[in-house]
Amino acid sequence: MRYKIVLHNSEEGYGVSCPGLPGCWSQGATESEALENIRDAIQEYLAAVDDLLRDSPDAEVRAVDVVV
Repeated sequence: MRYKIVLHNSEEGYGVSCPGLPGCWSQGATESEALENIRDAIQEYLAAVDDLLRDSPDAEVRAVDVVV
């Protein structure tokens, strides 16, 4: 799965966020570290969403394909 990310360079290093997943962001001292960290953050974010969905037995979860 691919997600668009936004990478910000600053004096402290790199900040990175995933606009498609509100609140999903990370950082790193280097660009490479920031990219690795956002991958981990996205995986943890999606795992938390799965946990929340499992706790909602009356909700039906579906997936759709989108071509951009």
